[in-house]
Amino acid sequence: MTCLSAARQLITKESGYQLLPFRFMRLDSNQHDNILITAETGEYFFLTEAQLNQLVYKQIDRHGDLYRNLLARHFIYEPGVHDPLPEMAAQYRSRKGFLFGGPALHIFVVTLRCNHTCQYCQVSRAPLGDARHDMSAEHAALAVERLFESPSPVLTVEFQGGEPLLAFDRIRQVIEAVRQRNETEQRNIQFVISSTLHPLNEEMLDFAEEHDVHFSTSLDGPAFLHNTNRPTPTRDSYERTLEGIRRVRERLGDDKVSALTTLTAKSLQHPEAIIDEYVAQGFNSISLRPLSPYGFAKKSALRLDYSVNDYIEFYKKALTYLIDVNAQGAYLSEGYASLLLTNMLTPFSTGYVDLRSPAGAGVGVLVYNYDGSVYPSDEARMLLEMGEDGLRLGDVSQPLNELLASSVMDLILSAGVAEALPGCADCALVPYCGADPIEHYARQGDPVGHRALSAFCQRNMNLLTHLFGLLRGSNEQSQRVLLSWISRRSLADLPSAGYRG
Repeated sequence: MTCLSAARQLITKESGYQLLPFRFMRLDSNQHDNILITAETGEYFFLTEAQLNQLVYKQIDRHGDLYRNLLARHFIYEPGVHDPLPEMAAQYRSRKGFLFGGPALHIFVVTLRCNHTCQYCQVSRAPLGDARHDMSAEHAALAVERLFESPSPVLTVEFQGGEPLLAFDRIRQVIEAVRQRNETEQRNIQFVISSTLHPLNEEMLDFAEEHDVHFSTSLDGPAFLHNTNRPTPTRDSYERTLEGIRRVRERLGDDKVSALTTLTAKSLQHPEAIIDEYVAQGFNSISLRPLSPYGFAKKSALRLDYSVNDYIEFYKKALTYLIDVNAQGAYLSEGYASLLLTNMLTPFSTGYVDLRSPAGAGVGVLVYNYDGSVYPSDEARMLLEMGEDGLRLGDVSQPLNELLASSVMDLILSAGVAEALPGCADCALVPYCGADPIEHYARQGDPVGHRALSAFCQRNMNLLTHLFGLLRGSNEQSQRVLLSWISRRSLADLPSAGYRG
């Protein structure tokens, strides 16, 4: 019997349902049903090889649980019985809802001056006394105008550097101007200062308390690791960072300061120590960030860098340890895993720019550099340190609609729809991933890039399939820990029933 005639016989046995678009991939797993299928809406299901064939050739028993699951998750539909498109459209709109708001994150780079000499810094630092690298009052005022031209009802104003507290007068100007303008605008606005916390003083804490300012800092692990990664002339970076964290918490509350870590090659040797440090310091989240491919950090890559496989191996080991730590009663979520899990398990977007499709650069975030230049993301700004200024949108004197109509935005968006990119269009993981054209531009000189050689793709594919494996596995405790991260509830507060895929 020929393959064609066999296929015709199978199709004649169809049960009356029609297929909806889906993608599939085989996972490395001991599970019998190790084929992951995903729908355009982000719904997913696991099948055996035989079930996949039955699905494609329309042989699924209409009275079985499998049929009902596939119907409910929009892999199939029954013509003339129900129309799946309104439900699917609502789900898809929720997942892509970020497109309707306009830029919500506005980053003000108020100075390049800094007292640290971090080996992995992404920008060239300016000397402490060099005010030529501070944002001017005029540029700050114009940037506030651009901020309010965004239609987003929710805005985050983030101050970066260098060390932004060294230009505290400019931070004060921007926050006071935004607060005054918002008396009329009535937006929901949050202020965040990304700082080492070393220059923090009582005047700054008074101002932060008055205006409900949050702080974000860097903590790379215990003292030996933090002081190696983030040195200062006084060799006490770790101690001064902890002192700053303590002062913010005592004055403003525990929820007003967060921390993240950046991983060097040395960091990869100490996953347990890094996690233990965050538990000891009372944090409830940790972000295990790989090294950046941008700017000044790239010049240090030979000393600090590592392969994607090294990072994945570290990450899986750290995740296993994190799950154990949570199971023992602590609550410490991993930031990137929480974002991926939200994309996998909920119909909502996280808002995280790197995991957006269409790309979030410019559409979701704008960066106002100290010199008045405007960039579509912090990563685009950091390309300056590589001698590349091609992703500059324009100047703060230009209105927002003009900035977003620039040729740079055309370039980003043309390479920013993951569902249309070679290597991504057919990938089963594309509903949970992003395009990130700026990273591919930085690493490969092309915003589309070669996905088979893409560190971004390798990293996300490995992490997503690992998380799917944990969710699909038989360890209910691991499943409950992961669910606690996206619900932001401790394990003790989570219902006892585990995840069921």
